[in-house]
Amino acid sequence: MLTVIGKITARSEAIGKVRSQLTNLVEPSQKEAGCIHYSLYQDNDSSAVLFVYEKWKSKNDLDDHMQMAHFKQCFGEIEGLYDVEVHLLTEVS
Repeated sequence: MLTVIGKITARSEAIGKVRSQLTNLVEPSQKEAGCIHYSLYQDNDSSAVLFVYEKWKSKNDLDDHMQMAHFKQCFGEIEGLYDVEVHLLTEVS
């Protein structure tokens, strides 16, 4: 299983657009094969900062997710309007 935590910081002039596009990505992503969990959060102290929390059965499922039309459309719409930091995590048991 693979966990993804992504921090997306929208440019101040694009907060609404970035949030809207990322919100639209949640439901179709949750329906994808291999998706265990997919959710979007907004920082309580800064509306420009959003986090995605994802769990995938495998790295291949995550790779497939990033090739989906809804993923490409979302990030195409907001290209250049945000900064991102992504962490891929494996649970320590």
